[in-house]
Formats: sequence, structure tokens, C-alpha cells
Amino acid sequence: MMDQTATLKAFLAASPYIKFLGMSASLEGQLVTAKLPFRRRLIGNPLIPALHGGVLGAFMEMTALAQLAVAEPSGRMPKTIDVTIEYLRPGRAQDLYARADLRKVGRRIANVHVECWQESPETPVAALRGHFLLRNET
Repeated sequence: MMDQTATLKAFLAASPYIKFLGMSASLEGQLVTAKLPFRRRLIGNPLIPALHGGVLGAFMEMTALAQLAVAEPSGRMPKTIDVTIEYLRPGRAQDLYARADLRKVGRRIANVHVECWQESPETPVAALRGHFLLRNET
């Protein structure tokens, strides 16, 4: 079985979308902290300028999946069942960070909450609540 750092690296390397976003992540204990470096191509509204809402949602979903990969290393990618995203303020043209909280991890389904921020975790830009399938029912 891989250690958690190797599991996280393998998860990040396995997704072309993570590579497209430029997302990276590190472990602090058992918590994954994800980083999305600012890139002009991630702008959705050039007048503000603000990060695209789909970029925010995808970044938080990938953060949740990364945390699940580290916490529940089964070798199989968890599958998204549903997500709800709360957009709290515009994501400005700067780096974005996220951390996932595994609210409940059952045998087959996990409930995860993710918040992303720019300057401070106390002022989140957006939040995600999601349910993920850990393994297929047999």
C-alpha cells in the first residue's frame, strides 16, 4: 500500500483536468490543502476580473476527490454522485486555496464539505457539499 503522499501524487497525476487547471496539493498531517495558481485563461468575467464559476466548482470537486483518495485509498477513483456549490463572493485574479472536510465516510458513500479562499480561510470564496461513491455495490 502507498503512503499518503504517494497516493496524493498518484491521484494528481492521473487526472488530465487537474493538469489543465494547474492545480497542486500538499498534505498537512492527513489534510489535503489544494492550490490553484492564477492563470488568465481561468477568468470567466474579464470586467471584474473574476475566476469562472466552473473553475471554482471543478477545483473544489477535485479537492474533495483528492482528500478521499488519501483518506480511503482503495486504488479506485471515487465517483461523484452530486454536488451543491455556494458562490459566496467573486474569485479575484489571484491564487485560490481549498481544503476538504470529510463529514461522513461510510462503506459506500462519503459526504464531503469543501471551502475555497484567497486571502484567508475565514473569508471563503465558495463552498461545495458533495456525495461521492467510494466503491460499487456488489
